[in-house]
This record gives sequence, C-alpha cells and structure tokens, in this order.
Amino acid sequence: MTIITQDIAYTGDGLAMKATLYIDDARTTTAPGVLLYPEAFGPGPHVHAKARRLADEGFAAIVCDLHGNAQTFSDIAEVMPLLDILRPDPARIRSRAAGALDAVMKTEWVDPLRIAAIGFCFGGTMALELGRSGAPIKAIVGFHSGLATNAPQDASNISCPVLVCIGADDPGIPAEQRMTFEKEMREGQVDWTMHLYGGVVHSFTNPDADKIGRPEFARYDAAADAHSWKAMMELFSRVLI
Repeated sequence: MTIITQDIAYTGDGLAMKATLYIDDARTTTAPGVLLYPEAFGPGPHVHAKARRLADEGFAAIVCDLHGNAQTFSDIAEVMPLLDILRPDPARIRSRAAGALDAVMKTEWVDPLRIAAIGFCFGGTMALELGRSGAPIKAIVGFHSGLATNAPQDASNISCPVLVCIGADDPGIPAEQRMTFEKEMREGQVDWTMHLYGGVVHSFTNPDADKIGRPEFARYDAAADAHSWKAMMELFSRVLI
C-alpha cells in the first residue's frame, strides 16, 4: 500500500481554500470519503495524522481548510478573534465547510454518495453546521467539538447519524451546552449519540495538546482517543462501507 496526497483547491466564504486528499495509490475504484475539519489552529500535524490513518483503512481522507490557503497558527491569541467572527454566523461556517464537500464530490477518487464529515474542536462545529445545512453526507462525527449554534432549528435538515465525543470536564463545552445540543437533536428528530469521557478535558485526541501548558483546559487522553476512534469506525462500518 502506498498512500499518496493530492492538493484540492476550492473556495468557501469568499476565501481561497486548499485541502489535502490522502488515498491509497493502488485503488482502482472510488473510495468512501471522509472530510476532516481541523482544530481552531488550522490543518496542522494532528489532523493530517488522522487523515493518513483513515487512508490506511481504505478511505479517501480529505484534510479541509479553515482559515484560507491552509493557514495554520500557533498562538491562540491570534486564532480566537477569527473564531469570534465566525461563531455567530452559521452561514459563513457552512460556506467554508461546503466548499470542501463540493470540490471533493467532483474528484476521481471519491464516491460522491459515500461521504462523511468529521471534525476536531472548531472543526467539529464545521461538520455539524454542514449537516444542519442539509448537505448529502452519510455521517457526522465531532471530537471535543463545539456544539452550540445560532440556528438550532436547522437540525431537522440533518439526514445522517451524528456522533459527538466530548470530555465531561471540558471547560469549553460545559454541561449547559451539552443539554442544549441534546434538546436541539431531539427536536430535530436526529439520529444522534453522545459519548462523555469522565475526567477528560479538551483536545483529548491530540497528542500535542499537552504542549499548550494548560492541562485544566487541553490534555491528551489516550483511552478517550482510542474509544472515540473505535466508535467512529463502528459508525462508518454501518453507513460508509
């Protein structure tokens, strides 16, 4: 097996965006696609490592853009003002997410009828907003993802299963936000599941989370990382494969 990469240019929210597709070069047929929306810092090593892992499992894995031109940031002080502009405006979030979906559906590698959207941190918000837009995707998975939206009424547009995996002690996703999300999913009659991990905080899937130096907020947790990945793969076995 040889995993190759291919850049995909697209636009979203008026920005020039760039995705990276990971695929087994030996494939002779189209593959089920997985859109991976990155953490707030942009498409860094964490999301690329997850994409390569999915490609090893036989998927066409696409690392999507967030801030335009595949920019990444290392300083949270730079990123937060950018997110503060996006969070209140679901239409802008959806545009950035949908641009990747539209581009990927046209590639030779991906089966356009079998595409899932997953995301980490703010990327999870992007995956959820893509679903709320009514996009034709087969699954949504959010890892330590923001659950809040200014358009909860649009949950009824979600036509696929939703899985969110959350640290029970994540200060960025408090119990109140989880309860509001549950209400939204119920009222939208969505097929949804939430996994809560006790003693786990934000960024639990990212081995580099500890480098931030704020263990009360962001900390890697190997057990939660493994459990949430397994849950995602079980969902994919039902809806993508």
